[in-house]
Amino acid sequence: MHGEYKVPGGKLVVVDLEVDDGRIAQFRLAGDFFLEPDTALEAINDAVNGLPVESDASVIATAVRDALPEGAQLLGFTPEAVGTVVRRALVTAPGWRDFDWEIVHDKAVSPAMNLALDEVLTSRVGEGRRRPTLRIWEWDGSAVVIGSFQSYRNEVDPEGAARHGFDVVRRISGGGAMLIPEGQIITYSLYVPASLVAGMTFADSYAFLDDFALQALRSLGIDAVYRPLNDIASSTGKIGGAAQKRLANGGVLHHASLSYDLDGQVMTEVLRIGREKLSDKGTTSAAKRVDPLRSQTGLSREEIIDRFIDTFRSLTAAEDGTVADDEYAAAEELVETKFSTDAWLHRVP
Repeated sequence: MHGEYKVPGGKLVVVDLEVDDGRIAQFRLAGDFFLEPDTALEAINDAVNGLPVESDASVIATAVRDALPEGAQLLGFTPEAVGTVVRRALVTAPGWRDFDWEIVHDKAVSPAMNLALDEVLTSRVGEGRRRPTLRIWEWDGSAVVIGSFQSYRNEVDPEGAARHGFDVVRRISGGGAMLIPEGQIITYSLYVPASLVAGMTFADSYAFLDDFALQALRSLGIDAVYRPLNDIASSTGKIGGAAQKRLANGGVLHHASLSYDLDGQVMTEVLRIGREKLSDKGTTSAAKRVDPLRSQTGLSREEIIDRFIDTFRSLTAAEDGTVADDEYAAAEELVETKFSTDAWLHRVP
């Protein structure tokens, strides 16, 4: 069995192994990482050999960490990365280039329509009726997008939203509220089969799926980093956040919104951002938490989107595509029956 895992922001970790009587055997670790001393490599191999095949990533990581010689240095990978790649090998998880990818950057649609498309396209990928897809969103209006489990009244100031022209909608994924001023945010969705993230913890899959975006940002001169669980940031502040939803049919939705040019004062007037939420971010000002991409790059929103697309294409060999007419039709029906209804918007009052 063979497994590979590119550590987000790190190095490639590769393992080869066999299974003998329910236990890992003939395990060998390789990759372009750095490891000192040399004897640590055999220590890792010995630690994994003999483990039950049912061992999860955390058990494998603990075994590796306990076996490392004193003072060992792991650069570009971690014991957790070894655990992840072993699990991926055991379930024969595919990599990015094992799929036939599509990139969609279509017309601007309403906030509710964007959310409905997320559900439809994720479902289609899970059913095998659509290729795995990266979709760049375009908005025909401004919106506050609240997480699936957030309280409407706790998160949104309706008067502030109305005053600044923001529609309020609820998405199917969890996480926090996002302020989406028209033309000032870069939002993308990945619709992927669950097999792409097989063997990863839920948290690891976030960083894995957003790694192409970090690579794109770094190529523009931004020192982009991933801050668990779901923040994309730089040394000067938060850039954006990601969220996920996994469907029972095997489709995985991963989407992220990054601020291009955001007015922090408007954010505080539209969202009810409490002191408790800000306290663990090291600041008392919501306006200081978001650092727009325009100020860091001097580039237009379109130029940054083009770099995202080019980076993703270089990693996946993706082809240009579009949302099909029947997919738009299915999304329009969902807008009417779900995303534009008060029952959905206020399902958590």
